[in-house]
Amino acid sequence: MNSRLKYVFIALFVTFLWSTSWVLIKVGLANIPALPFAGLRYLLASIILIIYMSVSKKLILIKSLTSKQWKTLLIYGFILITLTQGAQFLALSLLPAVTLSLFLNMSPIFVLILGFVFLKERINRLQLFGMLMFFFGLIIYFYQVELGNNLAGLALAIFGVGINAVAAVFGRSINAKKDIDPIIITAVITGFGGLILLCGGVAFQGIPRLDMQGWLIVFWLAAINTALAFTLWNVALRELKAVEANTINNTMLIQIALLAVIFLNESLSVRQWIAIAIVALGVWMVQLRKS
Repeated sequence: MNSRLKYVFIALFVTFLWSTSWVLIKVGLANIPALPFAGLRYLLASIILIIYMSVSKKLILIKSLTSKQWKTLLIYGFILITLTQGAQFLALSLLPAVTLSLFLNMSPIFVLILGFVFLKERINRLQLFGMLMFFFGLIIYFYQVELGNNLAGLALAIFGVGINAVAAVFGRSINAKKDIDPIIITAVITGFGGLILLCGGVAFQGIPRLDMQGWLIVFWLAAINTALAFTLWNVALRELKAVEANTINNTMLIQIALLAVIFLNESLSVRQWIAIAIVALGVWMVQLRKS
């Protein structure tokens, strides 16, 4: 198999795993409170990564982190895991998976705006047109949809998108330095952010009582859809261009919609399917860069 094609398939496989997370989370939320659920997932993922690093002799790399690097990673973990994932799990307990997925696709637009304001990155005409297409797609999707019972979920979704964009810009500045191994970054931020989520979740929503299905869902999300998926994604990013990775990641919107219809019995009209396609195309345009 062509080397680049192999990494494309790896990236597509990762996006499929991440898309199935939405179905598994939605099923798990029927019996597991949102915040402890999220905390268990990411804390367990961190433990799995630490065990892997211990076996592969990479654990010593954590000891080489400076106090400044620790501080940076802990802040990153709080923003990306505690705030972003906490808001996402709570929103998913209130909204259909497809609706939340649609809103989370606003993240590249927030990143583009934040990059323009803080990093002085230019916005080209194609990206501007993509932004307009995205919001046009949103209008089509929510046309004549009653939002009264979903306002809390929508507020959480918008907060999650905004804070995720902040985390993306923050994470870009960390990874651009290339002085910390990606697996170290993932282990630290998931461990710290997951621990806060779990403690806060237990304080506000009580100690979760998981049955066998609940534990299987949590373990699968932690081991496969987090620890393994993030590692494979980093492998794919070594060979794929940014626009290729962004385009592949963009397919999650369609994948989540299909999985939600099949497994969660969420119904979509033809108009909403067209809106999803417009949104996906708009987000893809936003992520294009001039060479």
